[in-house]
Amino acid sequence: MTSVREMTVGVLGGTGAQGRGLAIRWAKAGLKVVIGSRNAERAQQAADEIKEIAGGDVTGADNAGCASASDLVLAALPWEGHAETLKSLQAELAGKIVIDCVNPLGFDKKGPYALPVDEGSAAQQAEQILPDSRVTAAFHHVSAVTLADLTVGHVDLDVLVLGDDREATDVVRELADVIPGVRGIYGGRLRNAHQVEAFTANLIAINRRYKAHAGLRITDV
Repeated sequence: MTSVREMTVGVLGGTGAQGRGLAIRWAKAGLKVVIGSRNAERAQQAADEIKEIAGGDVTGADNAGCASASDLVLAALPWEGHAETLKSLQAELAGKIVIDCVNPLGFDKKGPYALPVDEGSAAQQAEQILPDSRVTAAFHHVSAVTLADLTVGHVDLDVLVLGDDREATDVVRELADVIPGVRGIYGGRLRNAHQVEAFTANLIAINRRYKAHAGLRITDV
């Protein structure tokens, strides 16, 4: 199996906070990163900013260019555009590992809550849209603020990685491990992604209550 350090990592939605934060950490770790956006100029601007912060090999492209140029691709997309964007990239993502980190959440005066998804979860929706891709789910519970702050040298976090393709989940676990302090932990089959996505609402509530950037740690592993 090829090491993740020899792969090119694409970040669809790399101009958003979560995608940008992960791209900063991966670039800092020496990985080759391609930022994707609907607008190629905006993607390149974000790539230049990330490179200035973290160094490394970071470029920008439109979403199709990002998907084509990458070996594995993180989908850090707004839930509202999740299905439409992935449908438009079926050909470019065929045969590749896709990491879905989308959290279908709503917000009202009571706070965050999980939205129902017809397919069961965002990751399962991605799996149905991308039958020729190796779909996994991970990086739902990372703090974008912590990731973007490189003065935080050790990120105290476990990343749950879900999927039905064991080799693909191993690659994604390795991708998590390149961030100092982070561990990739196998979290089960893709059908169990719903509760992982939904738990993000609980974490947001915790962070608001305690003014923190809380994450998860799995004990005895």
